[in-house]
Amino acid sequence: METVLHAAGAQVKIRYGGPVVVIGEKINPTGRKKLAAALEARAFDLVIELATAQMAWGADVLDVNVGVPGVDEVALLPQVVKLVSSVVKAPLCLDSPNHEALAAALPVAPGKPLVNSVNGEEKSLQRVLPLVKDRGAAVIGLTMDDDGIPATAEARLALAGKIIERATRIGIPIEDIVIDPLVLTVGADSNAAAITLKTIQLVHEKFGVNINLGASNVSFGLPDRPTINQAFLALAIGQGATCVITDPMKLSATIRATDLLLGRDTYAKRWVSFFRQHPPEAR
Repeated sequence: METVLHAAGAQVKIRYGGPVVVIGEKINPTGRKKLAAALEARAFDLVIELATAQMAWGADVLDVNVGVPGVDEVALLPQVVKLVSSVVKAPLCLDSPNHEALAAALPVAPGKPLVNSVNGEEKSLQRVLPLVKDRGAAVIGLTMDDDGIPATAEARLALAGKIIERATRIGIPIEDIVIDPLVLTVGADSNAAAITLKTIQLVHEKFGVNINLGASNVSFGLPDRPTINQAFLALAIGQGATCVITDPMKLSATIRATDLLLGRDTYAKRWVSFFRQHPPEAR
């Protein structure tokens, strides 16, 4: 099953068995004080820098989030979406829990964007899915609802099914639904990563949809987070994750190497190209 995103200068296909699609996460002010201050001041040089740098390091899609407390996200998100799409030609992932901001930004996003995200809460389903349908976008479905993130893979599978059923009922093609099984930190629950990996397996087997991950949560609160994130990404890709929201500067090498080892890189051409552009001393 293919989820196809496109912008003026690029088409990106997310599919099982193909190269993992990297969604650059760095245009997001959460935990990034410098970016938050720049967005508040409407000073966008840093946004442009982050957009171009992520593309240079192997991002296929760029996530755009402007969620700074107190900022008028309805006005700011479309402004930043237009700016980013003017400097890079990659498809965009519009990232906001504010459905009004999504409604304002979707019309100015080029081509076919990805919406991040909808979840199993009734309010989210009713507000976000019609926007996705009307725009002809794709959407990430988070396996959580009013009760939070379920503790078992089976319960997360059920929420994935609920989101898929509701989306397809209103006419969103199943191939445009990407499920995110979510991951919690193994520092608080030693089974957290294993539950997510099991959810990936179950969702892939039952629905065949594409699966996204934001991998950094798995290592929260622990030392040497990059090593944990690298190991988890490799396991998740092997289990069936087809796209990841991550930092391409830190993890593109791991993703390219995993694709290579899974037989998704003929004659290692993508790996060699990446290595030549980004030798180890430059990482």
